[in-house]
Amino acid sequence: MRVLRRTLGTLLVLGALGVSVSCTDARADDSRAGDGPPAALAPFERLLPAPVSASAEGPGYAVGPGTVIRTGPGADEEVRRVGELLAEQLRGPSGLPLPVVGGAGGNGIRLRIDEETEGVGDEGYRLESGPDGITLTARTPAGLFHAGQTLRQLLPVAGPGTVPGGTVTDRPRFAYRGAMVDIARHFFTVEQVKRYVDQVAQYKVNTLHVHLTDDQGWRLAVDSWPRLAEYGGGSEVGGGPGGHWTKDEYRELVEYAGRRYVDVVPEIDMPGHVNAALASYAELNCDGKAPARYTGIKVGFSSLCVGKERTYQFIDQVLGELAELTPGRYLHIGGDEAHSTPAADYAAFMDRAQAVVGRYGKTVVAWHQLAAARPAPGAVLQYWGHDRTSAADRTRVATAAGAGHRLILSPADRLYLDMKYDLATKPGLAWAGFVPVRRSYSWNPGSYLPGVPESAVLGVEAPLWTETVATRADWEFMAFPRLLSLAELGWSPQAALDWTSYRQRLAAQGPRLDSQDITYYRAPEVPW
Repeated sequence: MRVLRRTLGTLLVLGALGVSVSCTDARADDSRAGDGPPAALAPFERLLPAPVSASAEGPGYAVGPGTVIRTGPGADEEVRRVGELLAEQLRGPSGLPLPVVGGAGGNGIRLRIDEETEGVGDEGYRLESGPDGITLTARTPAGLFHAGQTLRQLLPVAGPGTVPGGTVTDRPRFAYRGAMVDIARHFFTVEQVKRYVDQVAQYKVNTLHVHLTDDQGWRLAVDSWPRLAEYGGGSEVGGGPGGHWTKDEYRELVEYAGRRYVDVVPEIDMPGHVNAALASYAELNCDGKAPARYTGIKVGFSSLCVGKERTYQFIDQVLGELAELTPGRYLHIGGDEAHSTPAADYAAFMDRAQAVVGRYGKTVVAWHQLAAARPAPGAVLQYWGHDRTSAADRTRVATAAGAGHRLILSPADRLYLDMKYDLATKPGLAWAGFVPVRRSYSWNPGSYLPGVPESAVLGVEAPLWTETVATRADWEFMAFPRLLSLAELGWSPQAALDWTSYRQRLAAQGPRLDSQDITYYRAPEVPW
């Protein structure tokens, strides 16, 4: 077997063996990272996220008009759906028929579930390619789906071609690999969010966090409180018309994402970021007077009335309806920037809100400010600090992690996709500093927070806040290519993470992004 000889291939194989690799001597000086054309990469070397191991051996398989996708004898309906979706994805650029059939025999693309497959976990896979076909093997349908996304990258962007001979064995580093979109500051349709699901799922992102409510708008219909969407949904930043999703539209998104093995985590932010709710119902205000709807971008000025029992009837009914719509395990209840809620009131409120989530059989997710209160058993904290975050805040988060609370890392100066790339970036903000592509990639989630071991990190997430993002073009420009940094940080072994290698592989994704009509930032540090 000829193991790939380029440095990336070496890293991947060593990473599979758990070997710590230093890139100091193996890499050229990368101070001139934006100079020169991209080096020619072999197909296995172009994979992004980088797999645990990849090796090339012998001739490959030519995907052509006679290729079929075989789901194996006795395959259940879910495996067949994976095969049908893979066929649909491959037909797009290839124009080939790619029928999906049962049975184990014959050439083609073979999908196999084998619960005894070693070294792949619940989401990983093994891909084997030779002259008689390609075999994708996994313990679960999710693993087969991820194998299919790797297969897509091994084929030419523009059409049919030959998948090189060899083997990929792969599994994710972190269980939670998320992308967040804020549809509250500016409203976006379900169709736009579904497009994003397709874009992120191809890079093995498995969670979509949807920020549904904020001061500027309430975006989901709630039967028990209809004015939330009807009135509270009728505004957005800048004074636009806003909008909201019906329950059926939300269900449509959840089902669509689920077929791509992406779990939807909905967020109802509380007790702050609630002006849209307060404007909709005067009874939610301590003084009984509804404020005007808000179309600016300030934060921290609104709060639910912690002392009113009606407030807790409200959150019970809202979260109850949301839990019924959401098959995933998590409900996100925000908890950030509650500057208008006194600390004692905040802690008391979050106690009751967390109890509501638990009563509906869900697990709490909240922003890391919950660490200053009393996180419920099993609650997950999402850290959005940055290099200037106080030592006290970091210590509180580390203490919560030490008490058994898993963390989702979304450092604002690394993974906030609404941060400008540089001074010339038109959309976006810069309160956490500029976040060029290299900065979004060059950090280690497993050792990022002092006192927090990798075992306490559930995963990573890249949020896209939309105060300054109102169009699909701006959304994609801010998300790509930094979203791919998130994907690799969440999936690939630490030994495979190296900027010099990554920038070459990222450049190789350019034609794929172009073919999907994705508007992306052509970062000068990447040799497109």
